[in-house]
This record gives sequence, structure tokens and C-alpha cells, in this order.
Amino acid sequence: MSDIQFWTFFFIILTFGLYIFIAWRSRVKETKEFYVASQGVPTIANGAAVAADWMSAASFIGMAGLIAFLGSDGSVYLMGWTGGYVLLALLLAPYLRKWGKFTVPEFVGDRYSESVRIVAAVAAIVVSFTYVVGQMNGGGIVFSRFLGLNLTWGVIVAAAIIFFYAVLGGMKGITYTQVAQYTVLIIAYLIPAVAVAQQTTGIPVPQISYGKILAELDSLSTEFGLHEFTQAFAGRDGGQIDVFLVTASLMLGTAGLPHVIIRFYTTKTVRGARYSAFWALFFISLLYLTAPAVGAFTKLNLLQGVRGATVDQLPAWIETWGATGLVTVADGVDTIETVSNNAASGADLIVNNDILVLASPEIGGLPAPIIGLMAAGGMAAAMSTAAGLLLVISSAASHDLYFRVFKKEGASESQQMLVGRVAMAAAIVIAIFAGINPPAFVAQVVAFAFGLAASTFFPILILGIFWKRANGVGATAGMLTGLVFTATYMIYTLEVFGTGSNDHILGISPEGIGAVGALVNFIVTIVVSKLTAPPSHEVQEMVESIRYPQQRKVGADV
Repeated sequence: MSDIQFWTFFFIILTFGLYIFIAWRSRVKETKEFYVASQGVPTIANGAAVAADWMSAASFIGMAGLIAFLGSDGSVYLMGWTGGYVLLALLLAPYLRKWGKFTVPEFVGDRYSESVRIVAAVAAIVVSFTYVVGQMNGGGIVFSRFLGLNLTWGVIVAAAIIFFYAVLGGMKGITYTQVAQYTVLIIAYLIPAVAVAQQTTGIPVPQISYGKILAELDSLSTEFGLHEFTQAFAGRDGGQIDVFLVTASLMLGTAGLPHVIIRFYTTKTVRGARYSAFWALFFISLLYLTAPAVGAFTKLNLLQGVRGATVDQLPAWIETWGATGLVTVADGVDTIETVSNNAASGADLIVNNDILVLASPEIGGLPAPIIGLMAAGGMAAAMSTAAGLLLVISSAASHDLYFRVFKKEGASESQQMLVGRVAMAAAIVIAIFAGINPPAFVAQVVAFAFGLAASTFFPILILGIFWKRANGVGATAGMLTGLVFTATYMIYTLEVFGTGSNDHILGISPEGIGAVGALVNFIVTIVVSKLTAPPSHEVQEMVESIRYPQQRKVGADV
């Protein structure tokens, strides 16, 4: 066993033992504990849990890798994913918490109609499943490299562990496990970043010191056939328009993600829901402000390491990561002259985006304990988000479909929880197959989930809170149109189900189509609502009660 494998085993066993212990101590028997942790989670703890739920394998593993190759255009992920939290904190979280109950489909069911609840439940499953595929793939990458497994077994092991503690503890166990996972992942992300910054520039503050290397990085990038890191609108084929649409899609998707929104049902008060969002933004910013530096430093060290090197002189990390199939050297090449992240580019060296963060300590020549800690952080990121997504799939299947549609005469607590856990198991099995052969890089797969959330949930939640005239017929038409439009375009442009042209209409990428789908949803919902009967007086009064604070006695809890 190598030093890297020893330290990886050490940190993963240590952290996994902590997660499973917390899940066991938090095991639940009631649906309210299972779905919303009995609405008793403190504000700061909920903010940390939201941050961990949010900072998935895409943020931890994939984002800095994308920024490394996209350059300044990678800022769409930073702006979109953080900007969406502002929308969530101001426009959705406090109102949905004031309304209460368990799930997003439950809100739209009460606000609109039972038919909308069913559509929303199906959409929640589709969005969450798309998102969880990225987490399975991210977990598989960690295990395949650091534990000597192939990618298939890496995904299976990661899925089994996630399923165990998600089923056991429900939202209550997941929440406190995610607080621990946030602590692990942020330490694992910051320590290598600080060490590489100190080693490269002599300034141990990566967020500001990476500016010193950008001129050299631009020069090296063009030398190896890549565009300059600082060149605007060069990293996306659609240019400025696509950058805008991807940013908007990620923002709207953030505010509409069911597994994020459900977090705000777990706080003690409405005020706690609002402040949880701002605590989450603070915790998230610690990683997001560091990601561009990690991408820049790692890309610089990568290009410096292969510059002028023959195949026999390549750094050792290329051989070890090459065993996973995520780094390849073209046949017949003597000296590395071109580098790319695109296997179809014909470059001498192909480096998958998703390995750059995990490999950054090795590329930077850091010691084995830091490499092992990075692996544990990557698994914490993948597991924390996957658990929340599985809970959404579980609640949509059991609470919103089984209990509300198929078992209207009443389902017991044990029946609901059994159905929920079976739904989790089914989702895990399907996600394993998709995680082994994902349609794109981890961060891109996750961006597809955001596009689907933007085109389905965000419009009907906003209209449901702020426009009393919106009705069930309009919401159903809007959600279905947005979902079908966005999913169809994604399938058309991606290699999914054996088809896909990869042609981007008007330069719009599949990551950016969600913003257009959201606009389509808004228009269809408004037009159909205006052409059909308005909601009942009771529903309109409910909207008023959600939107405006009630008068209260001095000292009353809000």
C-alpha cells in the first residue's frame, strides 16, 4: 500500500465513521423527523447544512477544473450558483417556511391543484435524479483513483455508503451529518490551496495571490494550443449570449431546486429561514472565492510539469491518474506539445476536468497526508448533496405521490417511510448506471439539473407567491411545457440515449437552455391562467397570508 493510499484510507475511514455515527444517533421513526427534522434545526447549523448540501461534487471536484479550461468564462458557475441564493433568500425561503409542511410539491398542490402536485412531484424526481448522477460519478472518481478501484466499483461503493446513512437518519441525520461534512470538505479544499499558493507565489492567500501568475498562465495556455485564461467569452462556443444564459439558468435553478428549498422547512422560525440563506452564502463563499485560484494554480503547475517533457519524462501523477482512464497520452507522441480536456481535439495530452482538484496536491508536489485529506473532502462533497437529493426523491415518491394520489384513504407512518426508502433504493440503482457513463463532466451534469429546476419550479413558485391570479391549469401547462422544452433540447444537444447532434441552436448550450425554458414557463402559465377561471377566494386569501406578515404580540416568535 502506498503512502497516498494509506492516508486516503485513514481520512476516509475516520470521516465516514463520524458520518455513520451521527446518522445512527439521529435515526428516525416519524415522517416529520424524516422529512423536515421536526423543524427544530438552529439557524447557523442549517446554514452549514445548506452549504454542504449545495457544495456537491460539482462545486468541490468539477468547478475549479472547468474554470481551469474555460478561463474567465468559468465565472458563470460562481455568479449563477451564488446569485441564486440571493433570489432564494429574498423571494422564496421565508414565504415557503411561513406556509410550512414538508415538500415543494405539497406547496404547489395546496396553492394550485392536485394535478400540479403530481407534475411537481415527477419534476422533482427528474431534477434530483439528474443531479444525483453527478454525485455518483464524482464519488466513483475519488474511489477509483485513491483506493485502486475501477470507476464502476468506485461508483457502487460510493452509492452503497450514501444509501446507508440517508435511509437511516432521514433529514434529521442528514442535517447534522452535513454539518460535519461541510467542516471536512472546506478544510480539505483550503489547506491544499493555501499550500500551493505559498509554494508558487510566497503568499499563502490563494484568493489574491493567483493574480501574480495570470500573465505566465496566459502565455503557457497559448503555447499548448489553449485560449488565454483571462480572455473573455472564449471558453464557450456561444460567446457572450451563452455566458449570460448559463448564468441566468444557474441562478433561477438555484432558487428552484427542491433539495435546497426543503432545507428552509427545517428551521425553527420564518426569520431563521431567511438568515439560514445568508449563513449558507457565507459558508459557500469560502470555497467559491478559492475555486478560481485552485483552477489557475493547478493549470499552471500542470502545463509547467509537461512543458518540454518527453513521454518518458512525464510527471508521476499522469501515470497514476492514467490508470483511471481520465488522463490519456496520444499514441505515437514523443513530446507533449498540445493539451486539452476534449478527447475529440486530437491533443497530445487529454486531461479530464474532473480530476484537476483531486489531483492538485499531487500536481503541486504536496505530501501524501494532504492528498488523502483532499480525497476525503471530495467524498464529503459528493455524499452530502447526494443524501439530500435522495431525500427529495423519497419524499416526492412517498409523500406526494403514494400518500396523496395512490393511497388517499390514508397511509400509516411506517408505510410512508417504507415507500420512501424503497424509492431511495431504486434511485440509487438507476443512478449507479448513469454515474458510470455520465453524459458530460460532473459540473455540467449538475448544471443540467439546474436548468430543469429553472424551467419547472422557479416560475410557478414565484407566481404562486406574488400573483394571486395564477391558477392550476396555467401552472400545469407552464411546468410541463418548460420541462419538455428544456429536456428535449438537452437530449438533442447531448449524446444521451444513443442520440445527440451536439449542435447548439443560436449558440445556446444545454447548460443555458434552462433560462429560456423558465421564460417559456412564465409566458405559458400567465397566458393560460388569464384565459381560464381564477383560483378560489380561499386560495387567494392563502396567498395573502403567506406574503404579508401577520400582526403579533410583542415578543412573539416569528
